[in-house]
Amino acid sequence: YFACGGRRAVIVRCGDPWPHLEAAGARAAHRATRLEALLAPGASAMDPSSWRGIGHLHGLPETTLVCLPDLPDLCAADPATVAVATEPPAAAEVFVECSDGGSNGGGEDLALRALAPPRCDGAGFAAWGDAIGQVRLQLARHHRDKLLLAALPLPTRDLRHAAAAGDTWAQADMLAYLERSGVLAPAAAGEGAATASAFVQLAWPWLKTAQGADLPGRLEAPDGLLAGLVARNALAHGTFRSVAGTPLPAVFGTEPVLPWSAIAATATDALARRVCVVAPQPGGGWALQSDVSTAADEAWRAGGVTRLMGAVLRAARTVAANTVFEASSPALWRSVERSLENTLSAFWREGGLGGADPDEAFSVRCDLGTMSRNDLDNGRLRAQVSLLPAAAVERITVVLELAGAGAVATTSEVT
Repeated sequence: YFACGGRRAVIVRCGDPWPHLEAAGARAAHRATRLEALLAPGASAMDPSSWRGIGHLHGLPETTLVCLPDLPDLCAADPATVAVATEPPAAAEVFVECSDGGSNGGGEDLALRALAPPRCDGAGFAAWGDAIGQVRLQLARHHRDKLLLAALPLPTRDLRHAAAAGDTWAQADMLAYLERSGVLAPAAAGEGAATASAFVQLAWPWLKTAQGADLPGRLEAPDGLLAGLVARNALAHGTFRSVAGTPLPAVFGTEPVLPWSAIAATATDALARRVCVVAPQPGGGWALQSDVSTAADEAWRAGGVTRLMGAVLRAARTVAANTVFEASSPALWRSVERSLENTLSAFWREGGLGGADPDEAFSVRCDLGTMSRNDLDNGRLRAQVSLLPAAAVERITVVLELAGAGAVATTSEVT
């Protein structure tokens, strides 16, 4: 996260680390307890003593991105057996003269990279998807200005979804596996533990970087990198701008390596419409090829649009906090309208909203037409905002129809 441009993070301790190597079946047996500490289903905004895990979001209004770096390992199957032999030190142990600057001990500790990275079987993938869905539900209910960035877990080598039409192997076609196993199913009426949502961005595959040299299997989950890119982009260009196409010089490999042509409709191209994908660039090197949410509705698919709406909601919350003790009256309604219009005008000037002028870019209403008699009697103020996000174009496909002698008869834009 910090290596890719992140400036500030709040780390929430959810409990003691669990051992990497456990008795057979112990991970599955302890999974529910460990997930409860992370997801905090009983946390209440009115009771800080109940805050655990993501329940601390009730007391962190300034945060915008949520990451669960331990979730893939928490849901992983029992790791593969590894050799326990250790390499002898490069040099004999000797006494050295004390110094104020200290010494590097015996070099960098890279023993963890000999361990297998966490991989999920069918039960683990289901638990992971349910956990992502529960976080999505918490964000939809209480924190609509925040966004969950999560890494897809590595599948076990034999993970597949069996169906009458044939088996779908996760390692070969991740999107087909996610869809057929129900992981990307949208929630009915916004409820239920589903992962398909504008509040969720998933990243894939796992990365080989210089910073991950001491990690199990030398593999780094991609959610930290994605969060760092989004944070840096927000500071440098605006959170509403897409980070797709960003070169990743620190990445020198992935697991698995995804084919990417930027033209052909491969399985990776299809996956990039629902998941933020890191893949090789045609000219060499690696890049983030897509910046999307998992939303089933394509209007909410662009990552910049999702983050724009979160920024607008945070701005609206600031306006509301400044007027919460004011008496509801036409003067207050007009004041709220002006404040929201000024905020949206700033977004439009920076390029976050489309339209030739502010009138095309947005509209704000706060009057008797947006509030019912019940709202007025109970002191509720409602404003209605309509806006036109300026979504980034990641790819345009044009169909050329050729007439006789090779002349172009018509052209039509597909996407």
